Amino acid sequence: MTDTQHEVSGGGGSITRLTPGEIFAIIAFWAFLAVLTAAGRLVDPRVAAVAAMRAMRPNPSGANTLALVEYALWAALTLPIFWMTRRYGGDRPTLKRVLMFLVIGVVLAVAVDALLQVISREVMPRPTFQRAPGPPLPRRLQPQPQVRGLFSRFSFLYDFIVYLVVLGAGLARNYLVRYQARLNETRRLEAEATKLRAEAAELHAQVTDARLNALRTQLNPHFLFNTLNAVSTLVDEDPPGARRMIARLSDLLRHTLGEGDEQEITLASELEMLRLYLDIMEVRFQDKLEVSIETEASLDDALVPNLVLQPLVENAFRHGLAQMQTVGRVAVRAVRDDGDLVLTVRDNGRGPANPVREGVGLTNTRARLTQLYGARQRLALNADEGGGALVEIRLPYHTTPQRRSARNA
Repeated sequence: MTDTQHEVSGGGGSITRLTPGEIFAIIAFWAFLAVLTAAGRLVDPRVAAVAAMRAMRPNPSGANTLALVEYALWAALTLPIFWMTRRYGGDRPTLKRVLMFLVIGVVLAVAVDALLQVISREVMPRPTFQRAPGPPLPRRLQPQPQVRGLFSRFSFLYDFIVYLVVLGAGLARNYLVRYQARLNETRRLEAEATKLRAEAAELHAQVTDARLNALRTQLNPHFLFNTLNAVSTLVDEDPPGARRMIARLSDLLRHTLGEGDEQEITLASELEMLRLYLDIMEVRFQDKLEVSIETEASLDDALVPNLVLQPLVENAFRHGLAQMQTVGRVAVRAVRDDGDLVLTVRDNGRGPANPVREGVGLTNTRARLTQLYGARQRLALNADEGGGALVEIRLPYHTTPQRRSARNA
């Protein structure tokens, strides 16, 4: 847990401490209020009369002086009240906290009111008036004891209301600062999470590339060894044919190496490499092989995994057509089905074994498809209705490389 989280959860976290600017604002507020009140009493005599009554002074100027003292006192008390809200305010109001604040408010209001009364009596004594000599005044006109009324009995309520206002301001400020701190912490955590997700996606992409390269490294020698084995069978039987196969193999390897380390190539490039491989197989099978490739020109730019069709065609030769005495047929087809590209390889051989046993080529092709496209791909090997085997690959149709992290979504 970070320091900011500790400060947010703790009652007296440093994040809610008053800044010098806030302390200056508090002092300026009370000074402005004192000036505004004094100006109001000068403009409106009724305000001065009410203040004099509350201060229990017949002289309004004395009441003004006492008011300035009172505002200075509340300016000094605002700081500890704000500290109390910061220390004990918490995030949620509880009955215990509310009662504590109310009790403190009553005690503080009574103390402030008593202090102001002492200042009013002792520091600023009321002036005395002497009556001129003469007959005694009627009883109704004789000086009566000062009737304080509500101001003497409940004069602390004014200070209690001021306390509640200051307390509410402190709690509001405390809540705002904590909310801002949580918001900043949330933004920081979101930024860190975004960074971690980006790093994880990059790492995942690197791992995926490493797996794909390993699969391709395993697939290329497998393809080369099988092709050389096919060439070796014709060295003694058909030397010219063997030389033609070697020339086709050279062209195929040159084309394969020219693709570099790209995991995806265009369908047109993939079919061009497949035709070079089929040329080699046609030399081997002589007149016992018929090959057809069906596609549309609009699909030439579609991206497919590099060397995705050759292992499937090779399986058709090894497991379906190698032992046939009649003409073998291999049909390769590429069509677009909604948002998918469907590749099929069909042969008229003996069909897949039951249960199906996948070799290196089919296993690696399935693994590469999973790494590249995740759940958005499918590879199926089934018996064809007319006999033989049917391999179908379904993958997302796209013409631009996709983000490796998005493919596995």
